[in-house]
Amino acid sequence: MSRPLTDQEKRKQISVRGLAGVENVTELKKNFNRHLHFTLVKDRNVATPQDYYFALAYTVRDHLVGRWLRTQQHYYEKDPKKISGGWQIEEADDWLRYGNPWEKARPEFTLPVHFYGRVEHTNQGAKWVDTQVVLAMPYDTPVPGYRNNIVNTMRLWSAKAPNDFNLKDFNIGGYIQAVLDRNLAENISRVLYPNDNFFEGKELRLKQEYFVVAATLQDIIRRFKSSKFGCRDPVRRSFDAFPDKVAIQLNDTHPSLAIPELMRILVDQERLDWDKAWDMTVKTCAYTNHTVLPEALERWPVHLIETLLPRHLQIIYEINQRFLNRVAAAFPGDIDRLRRMSLVEEGAVKRINMAHLCIAGSHAVNGVARIHSEILKKTTFKDFYELEPHKFQNKTNGITPRRWLVMCNPGLAEVIAERIGEDYIADLDQLRKLLSYVDDEAFIRDVAKVKQENKLKFSAYLEKEYKVHINPNSLFDIQVKRIHEYKRQLLNCLHVITMYNRIKKDPNKFFVPRTVMIGGKAAPGYHMAKMIIKLITAIGDVVNHDPVVGDRLRVIFLENYRVSLAEKVIPAADLSEQISTAGTEASGTGNMKFMLNGALTIGTMDGANVEMAEEAGEENFFIFGMRVEDVERLDQRGYNAQEYYDRIPELRHIIDQLNSGFFSPKQPDLFKAIVNMLMHHDRFKVFADYEEYIKCQERVSALYKNPREWTRMVIRNIATSGKFSSDRTIAQYAKEIWGVEPNRQRLPAPDEKI
Repeated sequence: MSRPLTDQEKRKQISVRGLAGVENVTELKKNFNRHLHFTLVKDRNVATPQDYYFALAYTVRDHLVGRWLRTQQHYYEKDPKKISGGWQIEEADDWLRYGNPWEKARPEFTLPVHFYGRVEHTNQGAKWVDTQVVLAMPYDTPVPGYRNNIVNTMRLWSAKAPNDFNLKDFNIGGYIQAVLDRNLAENISRVLYPNDNFFEGKELRLKQEYFVVAATLQDIIRRFKSSKFGCRDPVRRSFDAFPDKVAIQLNDTHPSLAIPELMRILVDQERLDWDKAWDMTVKTCAYTNHTVLPEALERWPVHLIETLLPRHLQIIYEINQRFLNRVAAAFPGDIDRLRRMSLVEEGAVKRINMAHLCIAGSHAVNGVARIHSEILKKTTFKDFYELEPHKFQNKTNGITPRRWLVMCNPGLAEVIAERIGEDYIADLDQLRKLLSYVDDEAFIRDVAKVKQENKLKFSAYLEKEYKVHINPNSLFDIQVKRIHEYKRQLLNCLHVITMYNRIKKDPNKFFVPRTVMIGGKAAPGYHMAKMIIKLITAIGDVVNHDPVVGDRLRVIFLENYRVSLAEKVIPAADLSEQISTAGTEASGTGNMKFMLNGALTIGTMDGANVEMAEEAGEENFFIFGMRVEDVERLDQRGYNAQEYYDRIPELRHIIDQLNSGFFSPKQPDLFKAIVNMLMHHDRFKVFADYEEYIKCQERVSALYKNPREWTRMVIRNIATSGKFSSDRTIAQYAKEIWGVEPNRQRLPAPDEKI
């Protein structure tokens, strides 16, 4: 029986876990009861767990509101920059069915967003007329800082049809059409990630992107013009100070329409001349690229933009003409370069290259890991880098230690705090102090004990949710991320089948037991990704029911992978799979979460893995496979999967099993499409890394047999993960892109004297 905690230990536990910093527990209880009784009209006899959640949420929200209002007042007083900023079956997630206690609707700030229509050129300039209007209603969510009394605002937008929407049709009996039109307007914010394999999906996706951009930009300009907190009347008339007060970060190409939209507002509505408006736009906007995959860099058909946003297409054409004039002046006679750099791509379907628009219209362009940023300069946007090298930067991604250590892994957070104090929570670089404990037997035992407790908890969760018995002493081998060919869940599958075949071939041999868990979601229209999910579940059906295998190998597909599930699985992981083809993963952040929580990484030198291995030392990583240069050489020579199939007996056996229906006996042809892709159309070269991957996994198993050495390597990884805090990332964005000097200032609470 464990001893009771001392008062000091209880305080330490609270201080590490209690991120809200509530000062008065009695007041908190009183507010909780007030909300339960008077807001929700419930008492303890009838209240449900959901009622308790809402009462607690309202109580915490009350705690935030005073600080929230004070933060906004402070921003206006100090005038800083604003920063905006089996088979998978898709089911609707009606997460707002019962409302959202954290958000505050702001109907008084509802704004019109325009679509369709036509452009008239008048003596007063261009006018976008005969448009269809959709209203954008803002909802604000408070985002509290860590122990600094600052509460920032996340503003989201909901699409609403105007009250007079087709009212004429409604009055004369066109009831159904009126309702359909209203639904079409409100669908804009109703469906997240529409399947854009079809025209209707493409149109809805473009509408969504413009809707958010247009509403946000109107809101930014309203705030810029009104210099006092709560002021509605415009005070600023000149836009000269706009880039000093506003920073717009384009997070991938999805908000790229912010560039022509800001130009439209400045030129058509505010009557600035083109050159001044363009200067304002470029100084205000910056672009973060998150992928080098061509299919993920948006290219919108001209005819779609022309229909939906006719004025914006005209502005994009003008931007392109002026931009190409600059390119021609810098590289005279280089016609091919003009074609490559044009914002307008000619072809069977004329398209606008949104990444090119982002680069042309931004003062800074960054990737999200050092290797990724170098690839942008050397390959993806080489022409643009040669024109404007000063624009290109790197900002390696980060994760918040508050959620991804303190909240999801309190046991480990406390073990660390006992050795180095609690300041590391806001200064993750302090984890380096743990390097002096790598040989401390008590610390090694404590870290190993926390990991085992997390594995036991997750095993119980899996048994309850998935009805599968897990050996908690097995190596928990985890790959959780989007299902995509470049992330190579298929390479993981090949390793699982290799282990299965080896156990079947020599059932009396000792094998380090493994529980392989793969989780993630496929895009609704991505057929191959859905086939990969089906393959994982099919392999699990065979492996998990084979009595020869026993508990030496288990395969689980984690359904509906999401943050709440990540918070359970990441603290329990022993091995983190980060096995994308070198040069394809921009950064990754799951890799950082696993590292911080004491999982070792098996991975390629791709994305942020490169910097993680650099921080921890490659000897503390399981690195395998081709480097970027190897991939490039293989591309030049020509990748031939047949060579590997012919040369590697274990690989050939696996492919033959998949082809013959071994893992799908009732549907023998089920996985022929996967085999065909791997053999003839594999852009991500799974077979090329198979041999090294299998050998590297053998090194993993060998080290796992030595728990002390495994845990020492875990400690080195945790101790060197400080660089990957989002605090560092955001501070770099602030200083190097937004022109804001970050500080750790604590704002006075509403009841404190300033």
